[in-house]
Amino acid sequence: METISIEGTPKTPTITFDTGKGFLEIKGRSIPENSIEFYKPLVEWLEKYAGKPQAATNVNIQLEYFNTSSSKCILDVFKKLEAINKNGSAVVINWFYEEDDEDMLEAGEDYQAIINVPFKMVQVAE
Repeated sequence: METISIEGTPKTPTITFDTGKGFLEIKGRSIPENSIEFYKPLVEWLEKYAGKPQAATNVNIQLEYFNTSSSKCILDVFKKLEAINKNGSAVVINWFYEEDDEDMLEAGEDYQAIINVPFKMVQVAE
């Protein structure tokens, strides 16, 4: 499987999926015109990756802002990661938030409550 690299825009996050290293990063703003269309290749990639994942998969989520439709798509991504974790490949999600951004911290905590994958809340100094 090849690495996915999508350059971010003012409305879409930068996405890096390195299958060889078992590393996934979603960074920036997520307010695409069509969230389902934007995240669909990611979810499909994770389905393929789930067939032969690395022993450990590290996920970094560092979003400044995301809209409601993106939150559903991010949950879909997390559900795929949850399945990978359940099948014996260790998955860790690092949720980054700025110290004064309580909304982003709460969003991470909400996902943490729903998804059965180890979450680490990582505070970023501004």
